[in-house]
Amino acid sequence: MQKSGKAIWPWVLGVVVIGGAGTWLFSDTLRALVDDVQVPVQAPAAQGADTKIPPVPASPASAAPPSIQHPVDPRDAADPALPALADSDGPVFDALTALFNGDGALALLLRDHLVQRVVTHIDNLDTPSVPTPAMAVRALPGSLQVDTVEGTTHIAAANAARYAPYVTAFTALDATAAGKAYVRIYPLLQQAYAELGQPDAYFNDRLVGVIDHLLQAPEPPRPLAVTRDERGRYRFVDPALQSRSVGQKLLLRMDAGQAHAVKQQLRALRAVLSRD
Repeated sequence: MQKSGKAIWPWVLGVVVIGGAGTWLFSDTLRALVDDVQVPVQAPAAQGADTKIPPVPASPASAAPPSIQHPVDPRDAADPALPALADSDGPVFDALTALFNGDGALALLLRDHLVQRVVTHIDNLDTPSVPTPAMAVRALPGSLQVDTVEGTTHIAAANAARYAPYVTAFTALDATAAGKAYVRIYPLLQQAYAELGQPDAYFNDRLVGVIDHLLQAPEPPRPLAVTRDERGRYRFVDPALQSRSVGQKLLLRMDAGQAHAVKQQLRALRAVLSRD
């Protein structure tokens, strides 16, 4: 007897919780270098067998390690109902919609080639910029909110409201349950990573490495001073902050409380992923 979608797919939570929850949270990456500029965002391609996500080269940091560092426990077999990667878009998104009681928290997520986009997006979070084809999400609505006091422009406290719903959704998820779900869907994530150009590397190692990178984001006192460049784009005044990766700069754009909460959840997820 065929299992229902409900019976098969609750575990697919792992796609977003560990493999991708951060992708909508870090959806500001399109604006990492171009805040306050309207950037055209690639529309989701129509779903279909012949539709392909444009290939994006893997980042240099994701070179194949000499051996697996954080193995997924082989005793945890993949769900026997795991679909083919090419057929996973609809069921994954439907399950996520049910999980979050609607698609409000998922509104920024691009629905076609979802697993592939998540893997590619994560692989680029520790780089200076993210190519549009690598995005798993649309750009965060609105523009960077700033205040100017006595001639100094800084990120306004009101800017935190842009991130609030996504920070709340991300930090409310149960890391232990997410870890069990992640293991079941891991074959799809690994397949997508191999197709990205890393056939001998492990996506779980890469994900742990990206989390470690995000946890290293500095925590300077807020508010942070910004300035416009010759093209009208906001940049951090401190060159050490401006030189950070897109993922770390997103944490810097949050207020201190949000960044702390996100890092706490990332630590919890890392403990599950690495079994440390």
